Amino acid sequence: MPYGDFEVETLARYLHLTPQQIVKLAERGNLPGRKVGGEWKFAKPDIHQWFEQRIGFSDEVELLQVEHVLQRSSPEEDREHVRISELLPVEAIAVPLCARTRNSVIESMCELAAGTGLLWDPKEMAEAVRLREDMHPTALDNGVALLHPRRPMPKILAQPLLALGCTVTGIPFGGTSALTDVFFLICSTDDRVHLRVLARLSRLLTAPGFLNGLHQAADAATVHRMIVEAEEKL
Repeated sequence: MPYGDFEVETLARYLHLTPQQIVKLAERGNLPGRKVGGEWKFAKPDIHQWFEQRIGFSDEVELLQVEHVLQRSSPEEDREHVRISELLPVEAIAVPLCARTRNSVIESMCELAAGTGLLWDPKEMAEAVRLREDMHPTALDNGVALLHPRRPMPKILAQPLLALGCTVTGIPFGGTSALTDVFFLICSTDDRVHLRVLARLSRLLTAPGFLNGLHQAADAATVHRMIVEAEEKL
């Protein structure tokens, strides 16, 4: 999807709401937008950040609804569920991730992703992730951070890709008073896939026992098998 602005009608179709609902949300300050010449305009990066925040604070039922909205918004040939286990190769999982600071986590996660051969420029990705974290930290209160650049970077990716690292101890990562010890790196080639991955990953992280299982897993193969099994239950 090209960057630019949504108008009321196009945003309504994208979110599967009515134009009246979009206007009401904007007028109440519940949807990021601005008026230009008396007409509402909505910047796509702002809408995507709003969607991310909604995902981060939703319960299981709301997450399922979000995932269905994103699935319906995709081209017909891409309407199969995004599967985390298929985007996350075993070689992109580090248990443990040997990093102790915010910067070393970001660099290590990007190098981990590059080790698959699917991310071609880990330094550029790391810089983009740092800028995103400076703008709005992605760490959640449950000890998980969902690292990603502000915009998809298709020029340095062969395909969408995830990486996962679990540090031995939690580290301060910003955005929350809790320490963070589980890090997902989301490398997307377009906005729609990025949001669908976020929605799917958020459902996975709220599954009973999932995070506890991550903390107890002994190696990357165990983690990947656990993710496969957890997705089958969603």
